Amino acid sequence: MKLVIFALLLMVAVVVAQSQEPAKQTGVLRLRVRVKADDAAKMLGLPRKRFFLIPGTLEQNRALIDAIERQTLTSRDCYYQKLGASAALIEWLKSGDCESVYCRGVEKDFVTGPKAVPEFASAFAASQKEYSNEETALRWLTTNVPPDMRDGFYRDRQGVLKALLKQAPSALSVMTDVNGTAYFTDLGPGTYVLTNLIPTELGQNLVTWNCEVQVKAGDLATEKPYLVSNRKDRNVKCVGVEKPMPVCAAD
Repeated sequence: MKLVIFALLLMVAVVVAQSQEPAKQTGVLRLRVRVKADDAAKMLGLPRKRFFLIPGTLEQNRALIDAIERQTLTSRDCYYQKLGASAALIEWLKSGDCESVYCRGVEKDFVTGPKAVPEFASAFAASQKEYSNEETALRWLTTNVPPDMRDGFYRDRQGVLKALLKQAPSALSVMTDVNGTAYFTDLGPGTYVLTNLIPTELGQNLVTWNCEVQVKAGDLATEKPYLVSNRKDRNVKCVGVEKPMPVCAAD
């Protein structure tokens, strides 16, 4: 009986000791992405862009970095021009930095009147026949835009991302907010690679970020600021590499 009681007391002591162990500390990396479309433009936050944090150094991720740098992608303008999209639709996408027609609401001004986008006008007319209600037709008009015109560019980009991420299964991912800020949380100490994997269209250039980030023991239980830009500055930790936008192939 005494042995049973002793065993029970020992188990309780172990459980209490484990519960009193200090919680493992982790760090937070706060990205602030600030860019200029050209030398005359203002420095602004880069909204709605996805960044990835991959464990390891640049050299340890050399195969992935080489794949990123070798990729040849069709720009958004070239993709939609090849589909025969109207200049109005291309401008609508560009003004919102959109990869698909789903990225923002389609206002009535873009369905009728001088600002009308032909693809939206046709889709709206089809939706009116389907729903017999103008408000509903406007809300659901994107379903009547041809699939490739609707989100084909986005799907192509997602396919490229999926292929690249097979080489980085432990990658963490965040998207910047409207101010170009994003947070990687629960980070352990070590070296990481910050990358956007797919070049970001910015003005007439494509920008690719591939930078090493050090998370040190002193950074744990804190928020480590990390400024990212396409312009060099003493406060910028990661400067992107810019290349001219490719010229669209002739039909």
